Amino acid sequence: MTVLLTAAQMRAAERAAIDSGAVTGLELMERAGRGAVAAILAHWPDLAGGGHRATVLCGPGNNGGDGFVVARSLQARGWNVGVFTLGDPANMPPDARANAERWVALGGAVGPLETAPRFAHQSDLFVDALFGTGLTRPLEGAALDWAAERVSDPGTQDRTVALDITSGLCAESGRALGADTETVMAGLTVTFHGAKPGHFLGLGPVKCGTLAVVDIGLGAAVGHRDPVIELVERPAFLMKTSGHKYDHGHALVLTGGAGRTGAARLAARAAQRVGAGLVTLAVPPDALAEVAGQITAAMLVAVANGAALARVLGDGRINALCLGPGLGRDGRGAELVSEALAARRATVLDADALSLLADHDGLFAALREGCVLTPHGGEFARLFPDLAARLRGDPAVGPAFSKVDAVRGAAARAGCVVLLKGPDTVIAAPDGRAAVHGAVYERAAPWLATAGSGDVLAGFVAGFLARGQTPFEAACGAAWLHTEAALAFGPGLIAEDLPEAVPRVLRAL
Repeated sequence: MTVLLTAAQMRAAERAAIDSGAVTGLELMERAGRGAVAAILAHWPDLAGGGHRATVLCGPGNNGGDGFVVARSLQARGWNVGVFTLGDPANMPPDARANAERWVALGGAVGPLETAPRFAHQSDLFVDALFGTGLTRPLEGAALDWAAERVSDPGTQDRTVALDITSGLCAESGRALGADTETVMAGLTVTFHGAKPGHFLGLGPVKCGTLAVVDIGLGAAVGHRDPVIELVERPAFLMKTSGHKYDHGHALVLTGGAGRTGAARLAARAAQRVGAGLVTLAVPPDALAEVAGQITAAMLVAVANGAALARVLGDGRINALCLGPGLGRDGRGAELVSEALAARRATVLDADALSLLADHDGLFAALREGCVLTPHGGEFARLFPDLAARLRGDPAVGPAFSKVDAVRGAAARAGCVVLLKGPDTVIAAPDGRAAVHGAVYERAAPWLATAGSGDVLAGFVAGFLARGQTPFEAACGAAWLHTEAALAFGPGLIAEDLPEAVPRVLRAL
């Protein structure tokens, strides 16, 4: 399991290592700076030789101390290095101040940040060591001026490396601190020990460029007792084991009326592809012929209303339900959602089912632990308007309210798992567990922004629920597979392609 470390968890891990006597703070800073230089040269191999120019910006804290180590290491390689500081280095914390003094003792000059080069023709490399993960306020003064003046110069962004996270960005949320303020834009971000939530949330992937994580020898310790934030990785349960079809569950997917069955058919196909033993489409009588002409392996049952659904659910082998894609927001849809929740089976609610939850307080109150909600941003705002409003506001101080905070709050309120879709998909459970899946960096798949892809995601969740995974596991696994299938297919993807790409993904495993 990979954990995304908050600033508090990172500080606790460092403090635990230092207090144990295994390492000093000065040695950790040395490892960080030298590791950053190794990452820089790996990312930009044309800079491996000497004779280049570097501009290193050092802030008033330990991030600035890392910058002084980078400056010293580059100078030792024959670089012409200029260091520019925000504030007096004499006022830095002890370890950072020690590295500033080492730099000066080697003959290195230190200038004020106001005089630092800003543009690509002035330097081959810019090092943003102004503020790290502990930033709690917007950029201002010389730091803001430096960041803002470079916005129109892509050359400086391409050759800027940020230490820990780009200055001005909240490491907890990936949000810019302050209204209408610029943040540094980097081509490479080097962070230490582990990635931070802000690298994957919000503006993080846009502002950070390529992300490199440098091991500084802290081991696996998280160092904090709060529920951790996991990074979603390939689940272990993708491949089916041997057994009868009913050993792998029976998913029931409910459709809307004639002309509105396509979304549910997409979800059903997705549930089949991820290994549900059986999948049945529950269809109103007026759409039976339409659906029958479009399916082969899936089964079909007429469900006109809530009473008909109750009769179908008399079959106890049906262990997972999917409602919402194309369902409709009329009286039939509300009846079906009500009956499904009363049946107390594992249930994924998407699209129209989420709108019905927002429209009917009684339906929302019937949610329970076995449910998974899969809203996009607009649906989330209808269900949880106060949480969405906090995400839309400009944070004046950090740590800023994050997408993880919002989804954790939503899961606690709903009493079930919530998956908030996006390039930075966040999944949370009522007990505080949270995970982030980023379709970003090397896993970016912008072609997923196409009609019907969310219906496929709901079907993946339903299929995993049918196979017996917990709601949290099913949601995480579905998010990973959704992106992996999109990457396997590539640009030009439409929603129908996603289920068909699953065999290619599974064969590659």
